Amino acid sequence: HIMSKRPAKAARTGGAGATAVGPVAGEAASDEAPPPTPGGWTPFTWRDKPITQQPEYLDKGKLDAAVKKLRDLPGLVQPDEIDALRAQLAEVAVGERFILQGGDCAERFQDCNAERLQQKLTIILQMSLVLVWGARIPLVRIGRIAGQYMKPRSKPMEKHGDREVYAYKGDAINGHAVEDREHDPDRLVQGYFHSAATLNYVRSLLESHFADIHKPGQWDLSFVKDPETRQHYDMVIKDITHALDFMASCGVSDDESMSRVQLFTSHEGLVLDFEESMTRKVGDVWYNLGAHFIWIGDRTRQLDGAHIEYFRGIANPIGCKCGPTTVTSELIDLIKALNPSNTQGKVVLISRFGASKVRDKLKEIIEAVQAAELNVVWECDPMHGNTFATEDGTKTRDFTAILSELTETFAAHDECGSWLGGVHFELTGENVTECVGGSSKIEAKDLAHNYETFCDPRLNWEQSIEMAFKMVELLKAARK
Repeated sequence: HIMSKRPAKAARTGGAGATAVGPVAGEAASDEAPPPTPGGWTPFTWRDKPITQQPEYLDKGKLDAAVKKLRDLPGLVQPDEIDALRAQLAEVAVGERFILQGGDCAERFQDCNAERLQQKLTIILQMSLVLVWGARIPLVRIGRIAGQYMKPRSKPMEKHGDREVYAYKGDAINGHAVEDREHDPDRLVQGYFHSAATLNYVRSLLESHFADIHKPGQWDLSFVKDPETRQHYDMVIKDITHALDFMASCGVSDDESMSRVQLFTSHEGLVLDFEESMTRKVGDVWYNLGAHFIWIGDRTRQLDGAHIEYFRGIANPIGCKCGPTTVTSELIDLIKALNPSNTQGKVVLISRFGASKVRDKLKEIIEAVQAAELNVVWECDPMHGNTFATEDGTKTRDFTAILSELTETFAAHDECGSWLGGVHFELTGENVTECVGGSSKIEAKDLAHNYETFCDPRLNWEQSIEMAFKMVELLKAARK
């Protein structure tokens, strides 16, 4: 995918934001006006609504000081970058692009180092190359990166021996060590600075041609045990290499777009004190400059709740999870509340049903959205509905179930004449052992070998690359 180059518009700034990972230099932001701010909305009106999943801070003065500090800091991303993402998502909605969104379940402060960040970026770029080459469709790349430090939990407390402590809710709220579970507002500020460092380093990698696509031959496919599957993957790599060699012989190998890509940032908008502090007025509209894209989780999408009230007023594209507990009529009302102007590219519905439940519910939701003539982008999160515990209590996911949910979701959209516009994975560039299955044949007994996650299990490098190959066939069929 060679991106067109147009003269860039002058940037509109809502803060310094110099470290943003956004459109490639020389690529214009969107000419589309952002959606208008709803009447009566401010970044603070959420405070009058019921709220769930928030930290329980004991020292309110300390929280106020942290929020004031965050308000005074520059935004992490630029409004023009947010507008550019919304424009690309509008193209996704009509089948002209596909979203690849992925990264850690919960980022950890300790992983904000050069090696780990390079591995996170590498896996997204390698999956991108497989999908672009195999499915022949431009991608929107969105990382769960530079802000995914806060997590909702099913239970606020947990037992450790005779002690009851707060559940771990992400490094920007509390620590993973049992003795460090008190909710600390200073961690919100630490989360900001770790996000800024991550953005700065990833931006520098992308600007230094780290994303050069001329190196697929370096990929290690030794994890593929099945000879027939291995031969197929080898052939794809050779085809990509031959195509790049041909382009080089034609004199186009030095095109800037061959060595640089766009990457947008995202996180779940959970802690509204933090999100409010990142919200800045630019012209007549409000942007959350903490990320390009933020989403509402399955546990915080109450129609009369604080999260919907906050999200409905910002100009950013918004994701909203929907799953087995979703009431279809309420979802229609929720979409209208989040996007009253019905702007294309504004709302992304992220389905997460579980492999065995997709057919029971998803088609009903798709048909209801179509009947209401609502503009949405459809994305599948095949991870969260397929989590289970092994006999020894280890949380894991099965590669086969993840692929099955994707397959069933593509099929449901096909039957409804709809376009599944993206996927949302929890994954890592490390060879961890957190999910079972795949060609590497990880079993439950292997999980303890390299189980790193503090929250939910992720696909490792091998499983992620294999999933990309599998998705090529699904995308090819969907585009026929």
